[in-house]
Amino acid sequence: MTRFIYRKQDNDASPLRALPVVTTPVSDAVVPPVRSSQPDRIVLYGVFGLLLFCPLAFGTTEPWSVFILESGSALLLMFWIIRQILSGELSVAGNPLFAPMLAFGFCIALQLMTGRTAYRHQTFSVSLLYASYGILCFLAIQVLRRTSQVRILTIAFSAYGFLLALFAMLQGFSGTSRLYWIRTPRMGGWIYGPYVNHNHYAGLMEMLLPIPLVFCLTREAHGPKKVAAGIASALMAGTIFLSGSRGGMLAFVIQMALLSAVVFWRQKNRRVSLALATFLVLGSGLILFLGGSELAKRLATIHAETRIELTGGTRLSIYRDALKMFAAKPFTGWGLGVFPTVYPKFRSFPTNFFINQAHNDYLQLLVEMGSLGFAILLWFLWTLYRNGVRKLQNWSENTNGAVALAALLGVTGILVHSLVDFNLQIPANAALFYVLCVLAAMDSKFGKTRRRKVRQFDLITEIPSPEERIGQHEPVPDPNPDFREGFNQD
Repeated sequence: MTRFIYRKQDNDASPLRALPVVTTPVSDAVVPPVRSSQPDRIVLYGVFGLLLFCPLAFGTTEPWSVFILESGSALLLMFWIIRQILSGELSVAGNPLFAPMLAFGFCIALQLMTGRTAYRHQTFSVSLLYASYGILCFLAIQVLRRTSQVRILTIAFSAYGFLLALFAMLQGFSGTSRLYWIRTPRMGGWIYGPYVNHNHYAGLMEMLLPIPLVFCLTREAHGPKKVAAGIASALMAGTIFLSGSRGGMLAFVIQMALLSAVVFWRQKNRRVSLALATFLVLGSGLILFLGGSELAKRLATIHAETRIELTGGTRLSIYRDALKMFAAKPFTGWGLGVFPTVYPKFRSFPTNFFINQAHNDYLQLLVEMGSLGFAILLWFLWTLYRNGVRKLQNWSENTNGAVALAALLGVTGILVHSLVDFNLQIPANAALFYVLCVLAAMDSKFGKTRRRKVRQFDLITEIPSPEERIGQHEPVPDPNPDFREGFNQD
């Protein structure tokens, strides 16, 4: 990982008191553990606190909750910058995904500056949301540094997912049509948990479920911790099926297939394999016990509804119309966030419903950002999986591998679900998705001591002459101006 550092020096005798120190990969050294200060901890828990808040606020789909997300992320960024300036050292950690993310931001800026958007105000509003996602990703990489922090976040997200799943299940069994038993959705919907749309609840669980499940399969989990993590995972998986989201069910099956492939192919550990098999058996039993009849009714509708769509149903009609929209502006698209504004011009069927999304995140990106934006998406996904898969060796014994596996499973679930739904248009789910992406792709930084290639150029003070050093009983410096850093460890 490349880290750029600016240090302020207190040596008044030198005319060069504040020059940049740039660290770039060129030679072997061992990386030091970076101690987390109190301000960094505030930023860390502020970032992940926002991620936990957003789903509870009905998925952050209303103006007041969107304002909290955007203003909260901006305040955390300002706090981090001020802290860095006051400390006299501005240190920025990189991530392989930052390049495609910046390229996507450039495409949005291009649409706004050149007027290549059908509705400038909407594109600008949605761009602020994407800026918030980017800020949360950036800050998460800067302040998540220690294994102890990963443990705390694992416990927090596992407990959060368990309690949210328990609440959603109780709310579902109560038969209420009100969110939190209090609020009736203005435009109706199939509510589940805090979401108006049950598919978006399933999308959230697809990202939260792998956290306790992967932890349960690692060497860190034993005794009561393993049992608690397994129970949390089983309940979260059960509510995906109880929510009635068929896209969620499909995504879960793909996630479990991927996890099984990793366990039996890369790990080849009987203990881990047995634990995974136990989870799958208990999870299936829990699903059948709690909602077997309802699940059977929901699955029975798949064939009938699919046949209707293939003969001209709503969803496939939207897909065909979306392709026509793309053909009209294939390079830069119609503008970020303008799909509901432009779609009525291309709609090929009569309806009383307001079609506000394409119900396929890939098609919607193609329409709004064109082939240029879609190419950046492919770059983003290639970089994500290339860097994430590299760390899966010995994941059950290595924190870096466990983090990568949990994040990749969650991301994969959403990517599968996005083929038939629009989870990434829901701010709460999108924010968590992008943070999981950068965590999966980041360089290894937790656990054992590691070697990293670094070179530091320090131009802070004047170098004494050889005669002066001899007079001070100091060795004459090597003519090579490169100074290698000493031993450090995480």
